[in-house]
Amino acid sequence: MMTLKRFRVTNFRSIMDSGWIDCDDVTSLVGINEAGKSNIILALWKMNPVRDGKIDALHDMPTKEYSSWRSIPEKIVFISADYELDSALIDEVVDLCKCDRDVATTVNIQRRYDGKYLISFPNYKKGQSIDAAIVNEIVSSAAAQLSSMKEKTKAESGIKDKVAISYEQILSLVSAKMELVQTDFEEIKKQYPTGITRSATSEIYPQLQNTKRAIEKAFSVLNPANPANNGDVRKLMIAEMPSFVYYSNYGNLDAQIYLPHAIKWLNNEVVAGIDNSAKVRTLRVLFDFVKLNPQEVLELGKDPVSKVIDNYGREIIKQPTAEEIEKATEQKAARTILLNSASTDLTRKFKEWWKQGNYIFRFQADGEFFKIWVADEKRPEEIELERRSTGLQWFLSFFLIFLVESQEAHKGAILLLDEAGQSLHPLAQKDLIAFFENLAKTNQLIYTTHSPFLVDTSNIDRAKVVYSDDNGLTVVSSDLRAADDKLNEKSIYAVHAALGLSVSDILLQGCQPIIVEGPSDQHYFNAIKLYLIRNKKYTPNMELVFMPSGGVRGVAGVVSIVSGKDGELPLVILDADGSGKGAKDKLQSGLYKHNVDAIINVGEFLDFDNGEVEDLLPPKFMIRQISRLFRDVEDEDFEDFLVTGQAIVPQVEAFAAKYNITLPKGWKVDVARGVKQQLQKAKTGTVPDEYLKKWEALFDKFNR
Repeated sequence: MMTLKRFRVTNFRSIMDSGWIDCDDVTSLVGINEAGKSNIILALWKMNPVRDGKIDALHDMPTKEYSSWRSIPEKIVFISADYELDSALIDEVVDLCKCDRDVATTVNIQRRYDGKYLISFPNYKKGQSIDAAIVNEIVSSAAAQLSSMKEKTKAESGIKDKVAISYEQILSLVSAKMELVQTDFEEIKKQYPTGITRSATSEIYPQLQNTKRAIEKAFSVLNPANPANNGDVRKLMIAEMPSFVYYSNYGNLDAQIYLPHAIKWLNNEVVAGIDNSAKVRTLRVLFDFVKLNPQEVLELGKDPVSKVIDNYGREIIKQPTAEEIEKATEQKAARTILLNSASTDLTRKFKEWWKQGNYIFRFQADGEFFKIWVADEKRPEEIELERRSTGLQWFLSFFLIFLVESQEAHKGAILLLDEAGQSLHPLAQKDLIAFFENLAKTNQLIYTTHSPFLVDTSNIDRAKVVYSDDNGLTVVSSDLRAADDKLNEKSIYAVHAALGLSVSDILLQGCQPIIVEGPSDQHYFNAIKLYLIRNKKYTPNMELVFMPSGGVRGVAGVVSIVSGKDGELPLVILDADGSGKGAKDKLQSGLYKHNVDAIINVGEFLDFDNGEVEDLLPPKFMIRQISRLFRDVEDEDFEDFLVTGQAIVPQVEAFAAKYNITLPKGWKVDVARGVKQQLQKAKTGTVPDEYLKKWEALFDKFNR
């Protein structure tokens, strides 16, 4: 199985380069209309669509480039994605090409406008050099062994000297060097003696061959097996790549369905004068759910009356026999029982997802019509579905499609939802987030929205902002509080509103705002909160909303926005480094002089000075993510460099400086996002008790 970790759209409609978009189990693309959200997921859909999704260069290539690119579709890549392979699939790759296991953990798949795929493995790297001492040891040992060997036959006369000279030349070549590269290997091979043939009794020839093989193995790390060069591996990756299902029109169900039309639609036949293509999918799923064929529903409901033609060509009604009446009665009873059973099943399952009312559904077959009735505890009288709210109609159709299709026809597929839930009430949109979470247990899901109620504040790192740059091109950013002027404020507004950056939002949602310095802190605290709640270590008095201030200088400004009407100041948590201590002193002598306990310093929960939020996390979680910053460093692992009991961020910066590495902008946020994902999947007992106690003590302060 493969898991989509990130993707990048290029050269597609309004997108020249979206930038890399990280993916979780659920990922939301947030932005205003016309920002390009739909184009992002349309390009991803065309990577490997379940159905439809044909590449259309005329409409998919950027308009201004079409005349230049239409003749070279094989050169233009429009979608690139990194997938993480599960253990079983890694084993298959390793078995096929004998590559290192680490190389096979991630595959990159690109698709061009000619429909062809390009396969590569991002973790594959050629070695730069090997230690010359390795070859020196191999040859020196061989030379020492050679001195005690004898030429066994006349045919071997002189080969001992030839081999000895060869070893001396190789030692001369490598002894003057600290490192050896591929060209050195080519020079070494030139020193091998020639004219030496195999002899059944020889002990010199086998020793020479073993030495050559040992040298070749030593240099093999410079050219490890690349799975991308293996045809069987490439075929396997394409075969195992997840498919994509795209939804934009969800086709609300009608309360009354005319069965003869439904039968034709489901058989891909056209009904003159009626275009119901948008609802065909929903109809098909509905009848799958009922476990009946509409033709069967129609047949089971027929009256026991038949027409016959008499001897004069007249149509007359033939009265049914007692047996025919009994059979028809049994069929109608069977249909009623089946429909009641399906109604009860739908009512029970729907209740688990929809929290806006306790609804009771009833399916009824009346002649050639199939009807859906709805009642609830406030309005116990049954009403046709179409007379209920548009939101309920939408959610029922949506529920049926995804509950059935994602578990059956689309098992394992990645679901792409375009502007889902627009017609839902804000509180129902929040329920939709929970629905997404349950779908994500079996299917990764990416959805677009411009609604703040469809942004999950507990997993705010899953939200990506889609906006248009100065050139009108679509760009995606994970930086939800960027100060970049190019970041469209309208697109990011939904995220800010979701975080409760207004008094009304905070009061409406009944949240407790806690001001933190930056988005990385926000990720860490949300991760800790969810871990503690999941493991029954913490029960919040109210929903906690961690709000980044953009640094210590921004704390006062955010505090002024979110302070309640009663003047109560929100909690603030600051790092114990120099800037954090300075901010704490300034706030306690000013805005917080009458509420000094509302400012929490991370240092209170650490055993050393100058600590930051990163130091509240177990090193094993941090090291895994930080090591990704230093993949090109071969001389030393960061884990070996790290000194426990000291602040970790300065050590990261020192390690980068030691090897002349420029840390990327926003590296702390990227690390925090990765650590959060680890914690979300961490099993009970994974976090050491010493850190759990720190977390519990800190979060107890939040329940003030």
